[in-house]
Amino acid sequence: MSYLITSQKENVAIITLDLPGEKVNKLNESLMDEFSDFLDELESSDDLIGAVLISGKEDNFIAGADIDMFQERDTAEEIEQLSKDGHKILNRIADFSKPIAVAIHGSCMGGGLELSLACHYRVCSDSSDTVFALPEVKLGLLPGTGGTQRLPRTISLQKALTYMLTGKNIYTRQAKRMGLVDEVTHKDAIETAAIKGVHKIAAGKFDRKDKRSFFEKLLEGNPIGRKVIFSQARKKTAGQTKGNYPAPPQIIDAVEYGLKKGIQKGLENESRLFGELGATQESRNLVNLFFGMNASKKVPNPDIAKSVKRIGVLGAGLMGSGIADVSMNKGDYRVLLKDQTIDQAAKGEKEIWKELDKKVSKKIISSFERDKAMSKVTGVDSYDGFGSVDLVIEAVFEDLDLKRNIVEEVEAATGEQCIFASNTSSLPISEIAKGASRPENIIGMHYFSPVQKMPLLEIITTEQTADWVTQTAIQVGVNQGKNVIVVKDGPGFYTTRILAPYMNEALKLLEEGASIEFLDKIMKDWGLPVGPMALFDEVGIDVGAHVAETMSPMFTERGVDTTNRAQELLDAGYKGRKNGRGMYVYSDDSDKKVNTEIYKHFGGQNRTNPDKETAQLRMALTMINEAAWCLQEDIIKNPTDGDLGAILGLGFPPFLGGPFRYIDQTGVDKVIDKLKEFENEFGARFKSAGILQDYVSKGINIY
Repeated sequence: MSYLITSQKENVAIITLDLPGEKVNKLNESLMDEFSDFLDELESSDDLIGAVLISGKEDNFIAGADIDMFQERDTAEEIEQLSKDGHKILNRIADFSKPIAVAIHGSCMGGGLELSLACHYRVCSDSSDTVFALPEVKLGLLPGTGGTQRLPRTISLQKALTYMLTGKNIYTRQAKRMGLVDEVTHKDAIETAAIKGVHKIAAGKFDRKDKRSFFEKLLEGNPIGRKVIFSQARKKTAGQTKGNYPAPPQIIDAVEYGLKKGIQKGLENESRLFGELGATQESRNLVNLFFGMNASKKVPNPDIAKSVKRIGVLGAGLMGSGIADVSMNKGDYRVLLKDQTIDQAAKGEKEIWKELDKKVSKKIISSFERDKAMSKVTGVDSYDGFGSVDLVIEAVFEDLDLKRNIVEEVEAATGEQCIFASNTSSLPISEIAKGASRPENIIGMHYFSPVQKMPLLEIITTEQTADWVTQTAIQVGVNQGKNVIVVKDGPGFYTTRILAPYMNEALKLLEEGASIEFLDKIMKDWGLPVGPMALFDEVGIDVGAHVAETMSPMFTERGVDTTNRAQELLDAGYKGRKNGRGMYVYSDDSDKKVNTEIYKHFGGQNRTNPDKETAQLRMALTMINEAAWCLQEDIIKNPTDGDLGAILGLGFPPFLGGPFRYIDQTGVDKVIDKLKEFENEFGARFKSAGILQDYVSKGINIY
């Protein structure tokens, strides 16, 4: 079946992009081949003055390049050729004798945006669904079909570097203001506007204005100014990536080379760098992560999932209001947000309003869209109205008796088919379900804070959880925009369980004399977004103490020292950021400094930092080894879920691919050897999971 559907209006060819059998359009070899044939026809036609490209999909233009094309190519040369083939067709569009316009509604990502940049006129809809980005950096790549050359020449050097180095989204009003698009209109009028654009260009009546600010023109218009921009970009990038990601510096190099040597040589260099990056292990790991994330947004058995229209959220604090936000905002569910008093519920509603209002101020959504979204949330202080709720998610304090009481209250107030989900981070779901009249309806839905930003949802099933309940919970999570993994019940489930030994090892190192700032710095250098000491404060030392207590019996069975140092700190009045006193002391202006008072609980003020690499491996391998224990015990179904959970839930370095990719790429035997070395020196907590030895015995990798 054809990718392109052609028609004509007002002497303009209308090319509708509609990839057969897919929800989204992708830039692939089939599209490029068909489009090349179309350009031949357009060039030879005396009747057609130009063309308009528009999508046949409901909510996307082109979602990006087809990543399968990268998977099918192994060498830098093969990947470089892929970029060259793309340049060939996009250069032909850019240099075409007749004007070609794009009419964009929905996501226009990666290769889709690069295609648009090659066109002569760009129209987009004013919908909040329309969004632009060059997110290749998230795959360890650079934009490989002209993006590093055309974007800086379109929206300014500084803005282009920002968006290419971060992969951030550009929304419609921003796009118009910076000159990325020429016109913004209602989605039903984009085709008409694009046709008019073709006619304007054909008649010589269109002159694109330079939208750069005076300061941008001044700084970018001379070699010294550009040198300053590139120098600052390299400095900032090095500080953020710690040298762990090769793509960002290559993006800067590609842009600089093109501005010095001209666009043609810039494109040739872009292809070469694209090939080199595509063959790196970092890129391969990030591409594998991409496929894992896509798989985690699919419901395995949607036919047995039941329809959910109304959700009840219990607890209107940070977590509860966040869950309510993604439920109504992304999931389009109606939400009853319950707390003990109507004032507390109203505070939760206010937090949701503030998040939506930020989007209004940034011109991402309209005030009407904000008000419409808020109408789906109702703050309440009783269970009145819960009879029509399909799913209840509790986000109350981590207390087992409290949660059991809530189960009893919810079962009395809801129908037989209502699902009860706990947002607990460590309490076993089977314990919460004890005494329930409908234990088959009870499941865990563990969200991560802040809910609106953290992509992972960890769903926890017990032996009693009904299959339809699991599939329904997955469907809700996917609708909320989450990447979903399903794990088996047990203390800490998966993510909290593998985090606990890591945090414990950090405290051990602190006790041995390491400084707080040293431990945070070396793990950020290793690739984590935040160090273990700062993480203690962000999560809350009180939460850490509770998790340690919950998980202690399991680790004790393995002969692991489970002294609850977090409880000692809590007893001394330290809670972390929430009370301004933890590993750091926090002031009102959000500044923080090391809390040296903590050291009296860990051997005194004299600090002697250990070998950096040894300390990094001690902390990292406790997490990685615990992930292997979870795979061995079937807590996780497969290593892909384990890698996804660690990266998206805990910030495990994406460029390393996750705990299981790390083991494979380091060598299972080498990981075991290092664990054995640490076990001999530091004790039983480093005893390797038996499954690792099984892999060595069989001579196979985890993947």
